[in-house]
Formats: sequence, structure tokens, C-alpha cells
Amino acid sequence: MSEPAATPLPTSLKANPRLSQWLSFQADGTVQVRPGKVDLGQGISTALAQIAAEALGLDFHRIQMQGVSTASSPNEGMTSGSLSVQDSGSTLRLVAAQAQLCFLDEIARQHGLDADQRARLQVNDGQISIGTAEPLGSYWALSDLGLLERDAVPQACPQASEKSGEKSTHLHRLVGTPVQRLDLPPKLTGEAAFIHDLRLPGMLFGRVLHLPSPSAELLQVDLEAVKALPDVVATVRDGQFLGVIARREYAAVQAVLKLQAVARWREAAGLPDANALQAFLQNAPLETSVVGERLAAATSTQPETGGRQRLNASYSRPFLAHGSIGPSCAVARYAPKGDATQLEVWTHSQGIFNLRADLALILELPAQAITVNHVEGAGCYGHNGADDVACDAALLARAVPGQAVQVTWSREDELGVAPFGPAMWVELQAELNPQGQIANWQHQVWSNGHGLRPGRGKVPVLLAASQLDKPFAPQISVNAALAAGGGAERNAVPLYHFESFQASSQRLLTMPVRSSALRSLGAHGNVFAAESFMDEIAHAVVADPLEFRLRHLGDSASDARARDVLLAATQRAAWVLWQQKLIDRPPGHGMGLGLARYKNTGAFCAVVAQVDASAELRVVKLWIAVDVGQVINPDGVANQIEGGAIQTVSWVLKEAVQFDDTRILSTTWGSYPILKFSEVPEVDVYLINRPELPSLGAGEATHGPVAAAIANALFDATGLRMRHMPFTPERLRQAALAL
Repeated sequence: MSEPAATPLPTSLKANPRLSQWLSFQADGTVQVRPGKVDLGQGISTALAQIAAEALGLDFHRIQMQGVSTASSPNEGMTSGSLSVQDSGSTLRLVAAQAQLCFLDEIARQHGLDADQRARLQVNDGQISIGTAEPLGSYWALSDLGLLERDAVPQACPQASEKSGEKSTHLHRLVGTPVQRLDLPPKLTGEAAFIHDLRLPGMLFGRVLHLPSPSAELLQVDLEAVKALPDVVATVRDGQFLGVIARREYAAVQAVLKLQAVARWREAAGLPDANALQAFLQNAPLETSVVGERLAAATSTQPETGGRQRLNASYSRPFLAHGSIGPSCAVARYAPKGDATQLEVWTHSQGIFNLRADLALILELPAQAITVNHVEGAGCYGHNGADDVACDAALLARAVPGQAVQVTWSREDELGVAPFGPAMWVELQAELNPQGQIANWQHQVWSNGHGLRPGRGKVPVLLAASQLDKPFAPQISVNAALAAGGGAERNAVPLYHFESFQASSQRLLTMPVRSSALRSLGAHGNVFAAESFMDEIAHAVVADPLEFRLRHLGDSASDARARDVLLAATQRAAWVLWQQKLIDRPPGHGMGLGLARYKNTGAFCAVVAQVDASAELRVVKLWIAVDVGQVINPDGVANQIEGGAIQTVSWVLKEAVQFDDTRILSTTWGSYPILKFSEVPEVDVYLINRPELPSLGAGEATHGPVAAAIANALFDATGLRMRHMPFTPERLRQAALAL
């Protein structure tokens, strides 16, 4: 019998190798599974439960997913980058497989089984037996032996061998099936499910008055007038940080309005011109880096480039808000002095360990004295105000030791002071050979960095940190290394095969508009630009956009997967028939195409968009084909694809942060509109399941391809090339007049 195939430890497991950190078997016949990735509404807890149940040979109902907490969960860093199934899922699969092997080895030892008998052991819902014989034991009967008090080892590939106690993909019962999501029942029945619903004994309610503009300076404030209001327990001032605490939530709201009325500020202009983002992005102090390049092979027969056709174009996106329907919220309790845990926080942060690190710096506490618990909040998928409001709650709770304080941001807070997705300016240039092939490709992107998350440096970056009496220096957002997915440069390296290319990133070294990670980071702007440009070039050489893309894909396995999603999406949309006008093309309607592999290492996604521009621009339908490797929960993957696509439609058609030279102006739904339910397009999702391949994340795969597909469909419908988002009615009118 061959040994199980070796599997290197996933990153999360290298950092947290103890099997007992991840699993424990309970006396009631259940298994507690403790991941370090949090559920943001993406349904990740259900997918991870499926993986664990499958690998352990258990019925799904036996899995109990534990809430994520710094007190009991492994540290898996941020829940971001579409890495939860990819990283945490692969970890749990390996942990469960090795846990099962521990139990099988112990049964074999207790019963004196020889090698052949050991190889024939089977697990049926936790009962261990040989064939149909009476069970020799169970997980739960062995759970007190401490078998999981050991570190994982790089072996026992979960899909390597049925005989080793693991399953081949064709024997899966749960993985690959649409199991009902664990998080939905309380949400559908109106039970308390979100951080906003959390109520602790004797809980108080707080509100914070944030600076009215980034450069504002507090001159004076009459706190006594606020303290005199009914039900106000305390007011807090620490430098420019101002807050109120009350017995009732309504009283806290009234108190912060009074606080706003009695505070006096000095404000100064310091924001860029919202209508001249190119000038701001390209003229600011910059840090330039080449993120990828390929030089054409030099040969004596290589033709001169002088006669080659050259094309160039520029594309952009504005600053974008997260626009969460539910504002950010947190609860904190600061214990009386002498308690081991001095601060406990409940938050919907995507990185509770990172948040703890920044809170420790700001509050001058050891990290071990702080417990941060995750509670689900409004879906966000990026760095919104969740971490900032947790800091607000902690600072207020310090004023009332022993009592929990809940702080909820207002809509104006959420749209005005939370980090924004950075504006981007992309310039592309292509050089074509005589055959109409792209021989050289140049991709340049200007943007702030796309990462200002807490816990990644020696200086805290939470909103209040720079406003305290002992302030911390404001920090500038950075980009992750490209090997980790990158930031502004994400997906700037082309997917296609060109003789030569160069991709470079120009990161701003100033940040007047606070910005950080927004779903898909730079992939949204870069893929929008690259896939729009591919269409422009195809049109210039009189080629079908589908055929033009196919001819620039290579022969690798990755290229084959890109080709498969491209063909699947276009076939479902009847692309060829549309292009040949063999099916009905209503007046003002058009079709467009977009393709990408997220981060060039993640999921493959192809999109066909149909738009109606006969009156106002409307996205009618999206056909999306996706390859995420092994599909864990097809319904969950489809949900993520649909959600990402609809969010992108809103970005493309409507969203842009508005500001003058001093203040953010788009602080209401009226000034920052998002897509309405009546404007949501039909979304057709087709999944290419590859159970033999590792799973890839789905949450951020659609944003670039959908944006480009809409722009290309608009051109097909009207002849208008829209290169700068959002495609508002006013911008469309201006573009039409310029034709």
C-alpha cells in the first residue's frame, strides 16, 4: 500500500499547528469547529462546516461552528482577499483528516488490529468499524484521551486515498452540495443575529462626534450643557475625541446632537478637486514600482517597431464608499482595575487579532488583557468603519468601568469618516504587429495604497488614534506585496500572452482622503481598464471581441481554464448569434464581454453584460461563468457571485464620493446613491466545478469583469466609449455630445 501523498501545511496551520486548537469532540455527540476566519454574511461558516463534516465522516448536524474570538480561536489574520475557503478550508480539511487518523490509529492499538485490518477501518457518522461489523469505538468514546494534543504534520492529503481514512472526490456526500446556510434561520425569523441586536446586562449607549472635516481643529466645547440632558451618564473628551454615554439609545442620539451644536471647530481646505482626480493622482508625491514585465526576445529577424500600430487610452474610477446598509457598531466593556481581562470588545471587524493589536497600543494595555469577539454585522467586504467604531466604544467604556457601552455610527459617520476605496487612474498603451496581435502592452496605475488596516504596524491606524490628547501620527495607506495579492496593482499584470509587457504602480505618498481596502482592491479598476482596452483594440482591428481574446490566450492549464469560462459565458448568452444579428437585438441594446483571473492566482470569471441604453442606461442581464476549483457549496458560491456582480453594477452606474476642498459631502443616500432593487439585473451564474483542484475564493472575482462588460456593452449599444466611472446620465450626455 502506498503512503498518503504529502501535503504542505497551509499558512494558517503553520501558524496554529495544534489540532486541538481547531477541533474538540463534545459529550453530546457534536464537534466544535473553531476557525479563525469570520462570517461577514458570505456564508463561510457553512462551507467550512461542510469541509469538516466531510473529512471527519460525520453528518452535517454534528458540526457546531464556534464564534471567532481572540480568547479561543486560532489567529488566521484578516478575513479578506477571497481566501477563507482557500486557506481556512484547506486547513480544516487537513486538521480533520489528521484527527481522524489519530482516532483510527488508537482504535487499531486498542483492538490489536494488524495492518490489513487497520486499512479496512471505516467511519460512519463518527462510529468506527470494519465493514458492517459492530462499531469498535467512536470519536466521542476516545475524546478524553487527548489524542488531538499534537501538532499537524505535512502529510495525509485529504483527497489522496480512501484507504487512509480519507475520501476521494467522487465519494463526497456534503462537499459540492447546496447545504442550507447555518446563518440564515435567525435572520429570516427576525431573531437577534447582528452586533446591533446585542444587549448585555446594564448596557449603556454611546455616540461619538467625529471631526467635521479631515483637517478640523477643536477650539471649544461646552460639555456641561450636554451633561445636563436627561439620561446622560457621562461625556468624554480626550484631545479632539468627543463622545457621550447615556442610559438609552435615543438619549445618546440627542446628546451627540447637542454636542455637535456646542462644539466649535476651525477648518481648512485640504482636499483635492473631485472633478480633477487625474491631476491630483498624477501630480502628488509618488512612489513608483514595476510590478511585472516581460521583454520580447531579441532576434536578428525581429521586425522594426516603427511601422506598428499603437493605441492608448486612460481609465479611472472615483473614491468609493462601502455603503453598508447597516452602520458600523461595536460594544465594549472596560473592567475595573485588577481584572485579568481589562477590556472586552464585541465587533464585526474582519480582523479581530489585528484590531486587538491597535487597541493595545492606543489604550496602553498588553494584548493579552484584551479579548475581541466577532459578532456578525452588516456585510462590508473591505475596510469600513467596524474597527474604528470598536475603538470608539473602547474609549467610551473606559469612562464607565464595569459597564458595557454600545456605540453605533450614524449614516453620516458611515459615509463621511469611514475609509474609502481609493480613486484610480490607469493609462494603457498597446503596440500591434502587422497581424493585428498585441505585441507590447504597457499598464500604469496611479492610486493611493489600498491597505490601511489595523494591526500591521507599530503605529495604530484607527480613526481616533490621531485625535487623542497624546496623538499618534496619521499613517498613509500602502499596498500589499504582489505575491500576497497586491493592492493598487492587483490584476495590473496582464492575463493574456503578449511578446512583451510592463506593469507599473504609482503609489501616492499623501492621503488627504482617508482610503483603504474596498472589495477586490485594485482589481476593479485594473480589469475594467484592461478589458475595456481589449475591446477597443478588437474594434480597431475589426475582430470579434471574443475571438480577439481567445487568440491572446496561451496553452497552459491556467489559459485553458480562462478559455473555458469565456466560452461558457458567451455560449449561455448566445454571443455569436448576437454578434451575427441572428437573434433579436432590441433598439438601444448592446452586449459586452469581460474576463479576468482574480489576482492572477484566484478564481476565473467571464461576464457577458446586456444593457439597455434606449432611454437611460440600465443593465438588463449578466451571464457569468466562474471556475473556483472545487466547489464546496454551489449555492454559496452563486450567492457570492451574484452579490459581487450587483455591487459592481452600482459602482459603475451610480457611486462616487463627493467632496469640496474641505469636507466630504456625500454623507446621505441622497448624495451617495446606490442601486435600487428595481434596478437589479437578472444574473445567470454558471459554475465550472473542478473537484480535483483546490478551492478558490469567489467573493471578489466579478468586480473587474462586470465593470468592463457593462462599458463594452454600452459601446455595442451606442458607440460611446465610457472610460471613467460612474456612467451617470450627465456623463453619458456629455459623452454623446462629444461624439
